[in-house]
Amino acid sequence: MTIRQRKLVGAIALLVFLAVYALAAMMVAVVLQVGGSKLAEILYYPVAGLAWLPPAMWLVKWMQRPDASPPAPHRRGANPGKAS
Repeated sequence: MTIRQRKLVGAIALLVFLAVYALAAMMVAVVLQVGGSKLAEILYYPVAGLAWLPPAMWLVKWMQRPDASPPAPHRRGANPGKAS
């Protein structure tokens, strides 16, 4: 896969991941009733707000990986096992 293809796939994956993550984080906050306690809010929201960063950083790192170098062309007439 070329870097251009990885960037397209990665951008789409990042948008989908962030949308799903945001909805999941909101649902967890409602289910856990985070708004009922100030301490719970102080702990939950910074953690939930930063937890998406490691997967996103991994994805961006994958997107920026350089293309694999093409194999070296075969030289005709060269025989590496035989001395001239």
